[in-house]
Amino acid sequence: MVTTHNTKRGNLADIVIETDNLVKAYGKGESEFLALKGVTFSIEKGESVAIIGKSGSGKSTLMHLLASLDKPTKGDLYIGGVQTASLRNKELNALRNKTFGFVFQQFFMNANDSVLHNVMLPEKIGWYKHNKQREDAVKALESVGLQDKFKNKARNLSGGEKQRVCIARAIINNPDVLFADEPTGNLDSENSEMIEDLLFGLHKNLGITLIVVTHDPELAAKCSRRIVLKDGRIVNNE
Repeated sequence: MVTTHNTKRGNLADIVIETDNLVKAYGKGESEFLALKGVTFSIEKGESVAIIGKSGSGKSTLMHLLASLDKPTKGDLYIGGVQTASLRNKELNALRNKTFGFVFQQFFMNANDSVLHNVMLPEKIGWYKHNKQREDAVKALESVGLQDKFKNKARNLSGGEKQRVCIARAIINNPDVLFADEPTGNLDSENSEMIEDLLFGLHKNLGITLIVVTHDPELAAKCSRRIVLKDGRIVNNE
């Protein structure tokens, strides 16, 4: 049975993600480590939110929970008002594929495949018709300025071009939420600025909710809100 939720903050229709006392533990007994210690907040549609903190603060763990890539030890996660714990794995996978796009520090591309086929992957997983996969991939690549790279092998691209391909892949499904985990961590300053401009441009022009996980204060400052973690707890949320 799918469980819905009346949000604690704002209008339910405006909330895309809400957490209630999320706890994440690794190990058991004396070796147990609490990576998150009761995290509660919500993110509204159209926000740009930075999750920041030092190494070991729990920010990457939190992103994996928010994106339903991992499950909390305790507490609840709601996506669009739906409690994720109430979903079967197949339902959760479908919701994640439809709702989220992902851009990581590592590019996670098939180096020997074409740019076009790398971008088509989310819709291939979703069993979209091939013609639609291709059409949507072309549009996504055009939106990141790589319309002349469709047939190139991924291995032949520069670092900045690879990250732009990853962004195209992330937005092919028109996601409600785009997660960017240290999106400029492997790039030089020029390419970093280009990728940041692209992400925030998509956020503004397409109305995508942008969640950035970063240790870079300059990148975090570009977001409308910053959630600061320390030792698995939120110490600032404004």
